Amino acid sequence: MVNRRNTLGRGLGSLLGSKSETTSNKIFDEIDINQIEINPNQPRKEFKEENLKELSESISNHGIIQPITVRKLNKNKYQLISGERRFRASKISNLKLIPAFIRKAGDNEMLELALIENIQRENLNSLEIAISYKKLVDDLKINHEELGKRVGKDRSTINNYLRLLKLPPSIQNGLIKNKIQMGHARALISIDISEIQLEIYNSIIKNNLSVRKTEELVRNFKNKKEKVSQKIDKKSKDIEKLESKLSSFFGTKINTQGDSLKGKIIIPYKSTNDLNRILELLDII
Repeated sequence: MVNRRNTLGRGLGSLLGSKSETTSNKIFDEIDINQIEINPNQPRKEFKEENLKELSESISNHGIIQPITVRKLNKNKYQLISGERRFRASKISNLKLIPAFIRKAGDNEMLELALIENIQRENLNSLEIAISYKKLVDDLKINHEELGKRVGKDRSTINNYLRLLKLPPSIQNGLIKNKIQMGHARALISIDISEIQLEIYNSIIKNNLSVRKTEELVRNFKNKKEKVSQKIDKKSKDIEKLESKLSSFFGTKINTQGDSLKGKIIIPYKSTNDLNRILELLDII
């Protein structure tokens, strides 16, 4: 049931003189709070009880200053688009009616509105934003550039958030619990070995490392890895040079397996005559 009284609750009523306001696709009204269902696409998954209680006290004293946004499902049912913190806090305050913007929105538009409005208005953590971006890309079938335009971010920012979803679950959970910051996670993403990511992550938690210290730790690991890689490449070139010399000597393509410390030399032959030729070169027959 939509209440058509001329008051919107303390706080909001003093800001807006009239109860009902209509725009091209949006109506402003008061709604029975029990007729509103939670938005399944809400990006925020955790609500701190302490913060909700503080907000409910503010609502009890001053009313709701910023209305929630809903869409109408049927005569007596609405679905929340944005403002779940205010909605939950209002229920704690035993509010019967809640001021809301009622928008006309189909399922796809509902999804876009829900995620974008929450991204822009709510204090989401970086992983919640990443999950929201991924859902928009997948469900609306848009690329990263188009998503950037819709949420007011450049493409590189979108990419940085989406890359967070490639981190191991325990590191993602650390982001949700605010154990690490976005800067820590960005440094860890640049490492492509999950075991090393977890090792550095545990070091961040244990030693309370700053983002700068984490970046330094990651750089040191990369430098060591690069030196090992260069050493391996040098060995490979030496072996390739040896293979070339052996191939010239035996008159056939010689392959090796292993490294400079141990391995084996493979000398192929195409026929019995070719084998005898190789054996003669080795002075075996």
